[in-house]
Amino acid sequence: MAPRVLIADKLSPAAIEIFKQRGVDADVKTGLSKDELLKIIGDYDGLAVRSATKADKDVIAAAKNLKVIGRAGIGVDNVDIPAATAAGIVVMNTPFGNSITTAEHAIAMMFALARQLPAADVSTQAGKWEKNRFMGIELYGKTLGLIGAGNIGSIVADRAIGLKMKVVAYDPFLSPERAVEIGVEKVELDHLLARADVITLHTPLTDKTRNILSAENLAKTKKGVLIINCARGGLVDEAGLRKLLDEGHVGGAAFDVFVEEPAKANVLFGAENFIATPHLGASTNEAQENVALQVAEQMSDYLLTGAVTNALNSPSVTAEEAPRLKPFIALAEKLGAFAGQMVDFSITAIDIAYEGEVSKLNARPLTAAALAGVLRPMLGDAVNMVSAPAVAKERGITVSESHQEDSPIYESLMRVTITTEKGKRSFAGSVLAGTPRVVEVKGMDLDAPFGPTMLYVNNLDKPGFIGALGALLADAGVNIATFNLGRVSAGEDAIALVGVDQPPVGDLLERIRALPHVKEARVLRF
Repeated sequence: MAPRVLIADKLSPAAIEIFKQRGVDADVKTGLSKDELLKIIGDYDGLAVRSATKADKDVIAAAKNLKVIGRAGIGVDNVDIPAATAAGIVVMNTPFGNSITTAEHAIAMMFALARQLPAADVSTQAGKWEKNRFMGIELYGKTLGLIGAGNIGSIVADRAIGLKMKVVAYDPFLSPERAVEIGVEKVELDHLLARADVITLHTPLTDKTRNILSAENLAKTKKGVLIINCARGGLVDEAGLRKLLDEGHVGGAAFDVFVEEPAKANVLFGAENFIATPHLGASTNEAQENVALQVAEQMSDYLLTGAVTNALNSPSVTAEEAPRLKPFIALAEKLGAFAGQMVDFSITAIDIAYEGEVSKLNARPLTAAALAGVLRPMLGDAVNMVSAPAVAKERGITVSESHQEDSPIYESLMRVTITTEKGKRSFAGSVLAGTPRVVEVKGMDLDAPFGPTMLYVNNLDKPGFIGALGALLADAGVNIATFNLGRVSAGEDAIALVGVDQPPVGDLLERIRALPHVKEARVLRF
């Protein structure tokens, strides 16, 4: 059956055509009330939205079959990402489709402020000719302060440098090498505030960036500074900015975004030399087309091939990587499930080691799959490879990876090591002929395929044990599908990993544990 996607906000018809061409059934139902959305969302594998539809926790709880939410645009304020993550739903956006458009809007706002274009237009069309009133400033030679030098910020920097402006940038994630590459000077925030003639913001709204231009920071700026915000409402203290505009310390401000939207009223409205636009940063025909096409491609790729692009809560996997990763993701999840079923104490750390060819692959989805396998025996189906990294972090579990290009025996080997308050347990696996297999338990070599139900027995290697175990299973009517052994040496520690067609019931497991020389026996399910 073809995957089904609900397009809940208006998208370009070209996006709908992409879904159709890729073999995804797309239903366009815009303007739904929340109740209407709750009634139908359970029928869909994907939800495509812009900013109008709210994918809140109630919608996500009702979306029993939902696998992916695609936001045609950058901001995902209308999607409850923690709830989606907990439900195993991938949340994607399209961060690059409207980058140029948003950057150009910021540059347009800068020009409009510098030359007071909106006020001059209103005055002139009212029949006035106030040449002396609208004395502007040149941008040539001025210093532009960039708060946020990511994709959009770097485009703004490029355009500003073309105008012969000097650009200084504050961005904790901007490397010195990248700063040189885009032609900006990396500075601390206080230095930017003191030097910039124009400040423009291009950073997401987080706890660390909220009110980054606070009243206190705005007071540190040069007199006459111009402030531009085409990023997110809440980055600037609006009341503090209004006070400095009225006092003349800030020469002008231009905002495309506000703390509360739609902004029908705002403390900044009516201030001298303040320009407002209604969140138009991405509002060009080209940008709307680009983000719609991108979200359709990304969602189709994920639903049809497992490729993950621009996800906010899941590792990215390209369409080329997906088929190569698929058997190793299966191995990671099963090996993790093996490890998770073998521990009885609180887990403090999980290490996943990659050896051989697998060490060269994209490890993030493999690690996420292994974590899901480890945690699921304790937490049930509520945890999956989307939510597992966040769940592990919430529980204070340290997760680490190691990579080694050479593997002594296998072309590729994965090892999951669990640390608990009682010590460590290690399990290794490989993919042979496309099939995940267990190849090492407790340091003992073996070669066992994963079965739906398996019996794990740790014993001393003594004569007669295998016969006794087989007889017990036969008497209980349990058919053996696979039987694999590992040992240290004769008479010492040994393990039996037995694939069975029927799970042991009643007191069978206790009778196995009562056999001579048995140290541990468990039933494992995969």
